[in-house]
Amino acid sequence: MSRITSAPERKKRKRRLFKQVKGYRLGKKNLYRHATEQLDRSMAYSTRDRKVRKRDFRSLWIIRINAAARINGLSYSKLMSGLKKANILVNRKILAELAVNDEKAFSKISEAAKNGLGIEAAK
Repeated sequence: MSRITSAPERKKRKRRLFKQVKGYRLGKKNLYRHATEQLDRSMAYSTRDRKVRKRDFRSLWIIRINAAARINGLSYSKLMSGLKKANILVNRKILAELAVNDEKAFSKISEAAKNGLGIEAAK
């Protein structure tokens, strides 16, 4: 009876691993133990950072909306409250886009928010 080894499977597994860690520095790209440890870490970071990216973008949108709202005489919280009371359903991503690229549209939205709050708009 012939002897059976796991060499082909092991080689395939290693090749797949080294293909994934291609581009890493020093021994993390060509030493098996370092490569496996780094790959585990990298996968954990990528999973975590997909969540962090969403937080970062929301924070950026809020900063942009707040800056544009203050130019129009409102704070961020008053603007969002006024929009809710005026039944204007616009998400933060679109509001931030309007604040950066279309100031006239954003000022009209802020006027509607002021009306929703009962604040007289200065003409």
